[in-house]
Amino acid sequence: MRIALKIEYDGSHYAGWQYQTHSPSVQAVVETGLGKIAAHPVRIIASGRTDSGVHALEQVVHFDTRAERPRRAWVQGTNTHLPTDVRVLWASPVAPVFHARTQAVARWYRYRIFNRSVASALLRGRVTWWYHPLDVERMREGAAYLLGEHDFSSFRGPYCQSKSPFRRVYLLDVIRAGEEIWVDIIANAFLHNMVRNIVGVLMAIGSGKRPPAWAREVLWARDRSSGGVTAPPDGLYLAGVWYPEQFGLPRPPIFDRLPQDLKRVDGNA
Repeated sequence: MRIALKIEYDGSHYAGWQYQTHSPSVQAVVETGLGKIAAHPVRIIASGRTDSGVHALEQVVHFDTRAERPRRAWVQGTNTHLPTDVRVLWASPVAPVFHARTQAVARWYRYRIFNRSVASALLRGRVTWWYHPLDVERMREGAAYLLGEHDFSSFRGPYCQSKSPFRRVYLLDVIRAGEEIWVDIIANAFLHNMVRNIVGVLMAIGSGKRPPAWAREVLWARDRSSGGVTAPPDGLYLAGVWYPEQFGLPRPPIFDRLPQDLKRVDGNA
């Protein structure tokens, strides 16, 4: 039997999603918890990796098991064996052909910027604090240059293992919500550090240090050294994953803003 799970986690105390021999990972704690419910070792495959300190509102994974358990056992039962900063939110049996990574149509990340003169005492590790006022309209203007399919080499981390630098960005929006600014980005897949590097460029534009058209110049340079700083991991969240309707998995409403006939584009998350 193949089971899909939605997992939420605070990545502050983990070396990222993927299993590490030297540091705690989210994957390791979830596999341990599931193994206790299944009564056999479990290996899970995720929609994509998140780096050290990055969070998830919706990480989707799948695993195979010979154990027959009700859905509540995979959810509530597993959660009793997880640390308090990791939670399984739902479980759903899926067809054997379902694959959490390769069959994702699109992925949504949200970056949270806390934009006021004084840092928050309550949101430490969950947002990125920026004390200079940010102009959301300028950031939106810069973001528009990055929509569509491009070579994103200028936004690619030095340890990226993807064979191709091309990615298709379906949505890139900047929204002010009180003292927070949210950068929402949906793409077929992402290069290593791609979201954080895009946010770094948009923050430089929003601060008035660079004009909005600088985003286009960085993109066209196809050279990481032409870009801005890499934004910290604290404000980054894997917020949702879109799968074909045939699998019957819940889909966040933000994906309704995208074309319904999107075709899957292969690439590393």
